[in-house]
Amino acid sequence: MRLLVHEGASFKHEGMATAVGWSATNELFSLGDDKLVQRWGMDGEAQGKVCDIENFMTSMHWFPTVGNRNQPGSDVFAVACTDGTFKLFTKAGRMERSVEAHQGAVVCVRWNFDGTAIATCGEDGGVKVWSRSGQIRSPLAQNGGVVHTLAWSPDGEQLLFSFGKQIVIKPMQPSLKQMQWNAHDGVVLCADWNPVNNLIVSGGEDCKYKVWDGFGRLLFQSSSGDHAITSVAWRPDGELFAMGTFNQLSVCDKRGWAYSREKASSGSVLDISWTSDGTHLGGAGANGVVIFGQLVDRRVAWESLEATLDESNHIKVFDVLKQVEEANLDFAERVLDISLAFNHLIVATARQCHIYGVYNMHTPQIFDLKEAINLIIQCDKCFATIDNSMGVRVWSYEGRQLANPKFPGLRPEFLNRQTVSLSDDVVAIIDRANAKAVRLFDTATGKDLCEPLVHQLDIMEIALAQGGLGSERKLAILDRNRDLYITPVHRSQMVKLGSMVDTIMWHAKSDMLAAVMDGKLVLWYYPNVVYVDPDLVSATKSIRDGASFGKTPQLIQFSETHLTIRRSDGALMCASVPSFPSLLYEYVQSAEWEAATRLCRFVKDQSLWACLAAMALNGQELNTAEVAFAAIDEVDKLQYVLYIKDIPSTEGRAAELALFRRRPEEAEQILLQAGLFYRAIKVNIRLFNWERALELAKRYEVHIDTVVAYRQKYLQSFGKQETSKNFKECSDMEVNWEAIKARINDEKEKEKERK
Repeated sequence: MRLLVHEGASFKHEGMATAVGWSATNELFSLGDDKLVQRWGMDGEAQGKVCDIENFMTSMHWFPTVGNRNQPGSDVFAVACTDGTFKLFTKAGRMERSVEAHQGAVVCVRWNFDGTAIATCGEDGGVKVWSRSGQIRSPLAQNGGVVHTLAWSPDGEQLLFSFGKQIVIKPMQPSLKQMQWNAHDGVVLCADWNPVNNLIVSGGEDCKYKVWDGFGRLLFQSSSGDHAITSVAWRPDGELFAMGTFNQLSVCDKRGWAYSREKASSGSVLDISWTSDGTHLGGAGANGVVIFGQLVDRRVAWESLEATLDESNHIKVFDVLKQVEEANLDFAERVLDISLAFNHLIVATARQCHIYGVYNMHTPQIFDLKEAINLIIQCDKCFATIDNSMGVRVWSYEGRQLANPKFPGLRPEFLNRQTVSLSDDVVAIIDRANAKAVRLFDTATGKDLCEPLVHQLDIMEIALAQGGLGSERKLAILDRNRDLYITPVHRSQMVKLGSMVDTIMWHAKSDMLAAVMDGKLVLWYYPNVVYVDPDLVSATKSIRDGASFGKTPQLIQFSETHLTIRRSDGALMCASVPSFPSLLYEYVQSAEWEAATRLCRFVKDQSLWACLAAMALNGQELNTAEVAFAAIDEVDKLQYVLYIKDIPSTEGRAAELALFRRRPEEAEQILLQAGLFYRAIKVNIRLFNWERALELAKRYEVHIDTVVAYRQKYLQSFGKQETSKNFKECSDMEVNWEAIKARINDEKEKEKERK
């Protein structure tokens, strides 16, 4: 990816161009020291003067269109002036309101994300919050120096501003404590806070830009440049940000490394603004020039295919293995986003979505769009698009809409790949109103699949497993402490897998899970083992040194036998993954247990045998489990498997397997539904759950004396006295062991007849 930069044609402000901003219709408005507001097209052609303003202007900000496009009076922009006022103008150039705000110049003005409040800061050191109509709400802060920049927090409950070398995050509620830290070695000139990723980027006179999280922790620091950083701005989706300095405009990844650094004859870039679709940006030059930037050479890859988009809305699909150009695709409209995965290329233009199969690139499926798409997420059988109007929509690869999941508080404009995940049968979305909850929806109907999964801490990232059966679908969760948990989708059963996790990704076709944690690359070949036999977790994972991946790497792709990782400096690295676990998955899913056993015997790898043992237990294939446990020398588990094989009834074996998985309630339920009351009672006796055993015996009026006999034997062996009230009531019951054993044998004989 690179940034294509050009200057606005046929017009130049006299003096400095101080601010720029894009309207909802993708027209750029610029302010200059010539006291003019100028309108521009996306192609950089000047479209005429909007209005004259009596005062010099320092900043502008358009009313947020996200979620507010149809709101009356939303097509306005705010302008900060040097006479201490801020003014509201309509798109046509008519001034709606002028508000006396500060002593001296107003340096910066910002709408909040809902468009319900305006924040201003000025030369007098004041930071104030105003209502939509210009009424003062709060004189939020008063500082001893000029406040240069403002940014709202994603929830609108905090305001970031800077004075001197410090950045301050001030809550709206006076009772809450503010955060304040020394951010730069020189004056902080600019900052921006993205609502999607909750990251802050700042720049200053020390010629550095830095990336922070929402708690003020430093994530990235650039090397010192030749000139002060005069402007920064996040792209709306939070994946990139732009940075301006003297005669230079750069586009950087959210982790800090630069995609592109382009020269411009603009002087210092004093302000930057992105279009709502994130494909273009505008900048205000100190010499009066307005510069335009377009993201070009965007690349996406899947296995051996690579698709590249250039500035002419032309996409070239190339097979790097065959060294063959698969397709050349031209589009009449502006291409907003492209996605290549699962043998399909999805291209979203301003008005249409095109679906190409990689084996037939000449006859795409096409459907119309009502709104620009923010994000495309693919899985094997369907894909999802996210836009600000319709929200999350799930489509088949034939272009048919399958679902449109919605819930109260859904803010699609704030969704990204970390907060929404898709599999063949489930859509998972982090609830923005309650960051501890994950909402789950059926891809076929859009209805709630089950109750929301609730975690103890705020959830930062989610990922749905792509392989396996839908009934065993897993969800991986990264919480605020960077701890990794997995849980089945259809029931909440959180199990912790690791700590200090930087990034996670599921395999595209199987249930393998990869993560970079604590400087190591960890592969779980069969994560479901935590619900089958937790003792085998360490035996079914691979741990490698990840020092070469850098500080904060990102997993990009996990398919076939390759894992693609982006280093903290932006470089791509590949790690190989053994092909045998994927082959084992294929055999198990097709119930070819003999072939799976032969594979393990051929490879002679302990981790593969451990995976087969867990898979066989999960599939109730006891013969294969017996061979696998013998191969890894798990004698105790082997003996238990042999014990299970001797149980005559199918229900009895299923119950014992449930006990093996540490699910006694499930085992008891299986036995009770099958009418095997003695086995259900004996399960609780073996677990020393005496009260439950007696309760079942009384409920079904069987084996009460058996429970009492085992209880007495237990107390005698430990030399204890009876303390249970329920058992004291049965103390007078006569215990005849011979009669009990005869009754047990009769029940076992009857159970054999159930085969």
